[in-house]
Amino acid sequence: MTLWLVRHAKPLIDAGLCYGATDVAADPVATRRAAEALAAVLPALARVRSSPRQRCGQLAQALRELRPDLAATPDPRLAEMDFGAWEGQRWDRIDPTALKAWTDDFAHHRPGGGESVAAFMARVADAFDADSANPGDCLWITHAGVIRAIRLLAAGQRRVTRAADWPEQAPAFGQWRRLATPRQKRNPPDPPL
Repeated sequence: MTLWLVRHAKPLIDAGLCYGATDVAADPVATRRAAEALAAVLPALARVRSSPRQRCGQLAQALRELRPDLAATPDPRLAEMDFGAWEGQRWDRIDPTALKAWTDDFAHHRPGGGESVAAFMARVADAFDADSANPGDCLWITHAGVIRAIRLLAAGQRRVTRAADWPEQAPAFGQWRRLATPRQKRNPPDPPL
C-alpha cells in the first residue's frame, strides 16, 4: 500500500488557537488549490478517507469535483486530537501548570479533559492497520497530529511516552506526504514542507 497523507487547507481561525476537535472551515481558495495539486498527481481509483471535520471534508469535496474517481469515505479515526476544554483557547493563555501536567505524563494525561496521546495513537493505529492490509494507493485527508502519529506508526513506534519524542514537523496546510516505499521513487515529488 502507498499511503498519501494530506493536511487540510488553512483553517478560517485565528493563529495560535487550539482547535483540534473544533469543527472549523478552511479557506476555500486554498482548498481548491490543494485539490488541484492533488488531482494532478494522485493515481486513478485510490481509496480516499477523510476526517469528518469540515476543513477536511471541503478538500475531499473539491478533489471529487476534479476527480470523480476519488470519492472520500468519512472516517472518525482520522480526526485531530480532542483537547477538551482547551479547544478554542489561545495556546499561550492555557495555564502553564496544565501544560506541564500534560508534558509530564504525555502518553496518558488528557489535556483539557479531552483525549490522551495514547488513545489518539491507538485510534490512528487502528485506521493505519486497517488500510495497510489492503494493496494499492490510499489517500487520507486529515490533520497535522494524525500525520505526525503516522510517522511514528510507520517507523514501528506504537507508543509515545515523552513530549520530546513527538514529531515537530508536519506538512504545511494543503500539502502532503507519502509513506516511503521503493515503488514511490517513480512518483512525482512531494511539495516542500
